[in-house]
Amino acid sequence: MSQDLPPLPALALGRYRHYKGGEYEVMGVARHSETLAPLVVYRPLYNDSGWWVRPFEMFTGTLLVDGVQCPRFEHIG
Repeated sequence: MSQDLPPLPALALGRYRHYKGGEYEVMGVARHSETLAPLVVYRPLYNDSGWWVRPFEMFTGTLLVDGVQCPRFEHIG
């Protein structure tokens, strides 16, 4: 089965800053069990609320903030 799976997109592991200021640690990229869509697995560094997932395209996407295009999450190391 693994030969039939599309490759997961690459994403640097480590610390990211959300455009609203919170810092997160990216643990990896996983697949949705039904759709096979790539999901970013991450956790906030400012509290202990557990691990979260977000669609890869949304995590790596950009948005317009005060008239300026910026990344939703920016890799900081």
